[in-house]
Amino acid sequence: MAVLDRVRSSEATTARRVRRGSGPGLLLAAVATVVWSGSFVASRALHDSVPPVQAAFWRWIIAIIAVAPFAIRETWRQRALIRHHLGYITLAALLGVTVYNTLVNQAGLTTPAGNMGMIMAASPVLMAVYERIGGQRLGARRLVGMAVACTGVLLLVGKGSLAMDFTAGDLWMFAAALSFASYSALLRRRPAEIGGLAFLFMTFVLGALMLAPVFGASLALQGGFEPTAGTVGPLVYVGVFSSAVAFFAWNKAIAVIGAARAGVVYYLQPVCVAGLSFALLGESTGPMPILCMGLILGGVMLGAAGRVK
Repeated sequence: MAVLDRVRSSEATTARRVRRGSGPGLLLAAVATVVWSGSFVASRALHDSVPPVQAAFWRWIIAIIAVAPFAIRETWRQRALIRHHLGYITLAALLGVTVYNTLVNQAGLTTPAGNMGMIMAASPVLMAVYERIGGQRLGARRLVGMAVACTGVLLLVGKGSLAMDFTAGDLWMFAAALSFASYSALLRRRPAEIGGLAFLFMTFVLGALMLAPVFGASLALQGGFEPTAGTVGPLVYVGVFSSAVAFFAWNKAIAVIGAARAGVVYYLQPVCVAGLSFALLGESTGPMPILCMGLILGGVMLGAAGRVK
């Protein structure tokens, strides 16, 4: 009985900690979501002036410079741990840094920013699937909510029909959504002994290193770009805010509340992207995107009422 009582006491303590961390965790996820919404607008703004690979590479160089003053000391102290877990950190860097952002920039060549944000709403569904594979059971409300939200995404891409008529940019964005969801699921297994800043810094460095050969090829084949206010400004935004700030907030949110719950907040991104793309880029918002947005938000509200068991 004493053992059983200790187990129950431990479970109750864990539950209290989760409840206490829910508010800050959801807030951190919201901060990341809002900041990332601007990155889709920035990627779209750069589509005719900076090649996608070059935009991605310079984003992470700027992010490294922004994070380095805060992370260098911790990274050096934990260098032995980083070497021990280098394979895991490299995989996280590949998914979240090298592949994800490059795919978003590629999608921005042919897909409006509003559509990019809407399609990325598929990520929370994939995050929930990964959590289910990991052993968590999803309640009926959450499953119905995900189905409703997915219907909204499919209607958007199909331009009002569930018959799929993908553009190249839509397919790039779906690939980006898969990469981001995989990165988020992987964060749940991050070694607890590695500090958040050290992990963030190393993923940025490794991600940039993996991009370097492709960046060199892009320079040789496409040439560089002219550094103007219209190109440097968006790159600084995505490098400092969408990378250093948003990734730190998102990684922390995953550690506190898990990928599935953070994913519910991520559904707010299409609303933010649609508003920003209309205000800053003049992209029109017709009845169908509004209907899709309603379906997505309705699915979010329904899914948020369900619980992970």
